[in-house]
Amino acid sequence: MALGEQLGHDTGQVTGTRVLPPTEQGEARVEVSFETRGRLLDEEVVDMGTYVSVLGADGVLRGEGQGCTMSGGGETVVWTGTGVGELLNDGATSFRGAIFYRGASGTFARLNKIAAVFEYDADASGKTETRVFEWK
Repeated sequence: MALGEQLGHDTGQVTGTRVLPPTEQGEARVEVSFETRGRLLDEEVVDMGTYVSVLGADGVLRGEGQGCTMSGGGETVVWTGTGVGELLNDGATSFRGAIFYRGASGTFARLNKIAAVFEYDADASGKTETRVFEWK
C-alpha cells in the first residue's frame, strides 16, 4: 500500500459551523461547511463540502462528510469522506482520511475507480488547505 500521485490541492474558508446534539455517550458533535478553490486532476475547481466531527473522550476527532467539486468547464463530481483528526491548542483542526468520488464523467471519470486519501487542515480563523492523493 502506497500513496500515488497527488490528485488535487485546494485552499479556502470555513463558511459555517453548527453545534449538534451530543452523541448518546455525551460526546460533542459539530457540523462544519467549507468552500475552497484549487485544482483536481489539473483542472481548476471549486469545492463545497460539509462534515460532522465527534470529539471522543480520548481527544480524537472522528468525522464524516460529503461534498461536490465543480470545474470551470461545468464538470461535477460528488465525494464522501471519513477521517480522524485532532483539535489543536489554538482552535485549529487537522484531519487525515479516505475520500471516494462518484458520478464523475469526462475529465474526472477515472476518479470513480480509485480510492484516495486526504490531508485537511483548518487554522483557528477557518482558513483551510486540503491535499488529495491516489491510494495505490
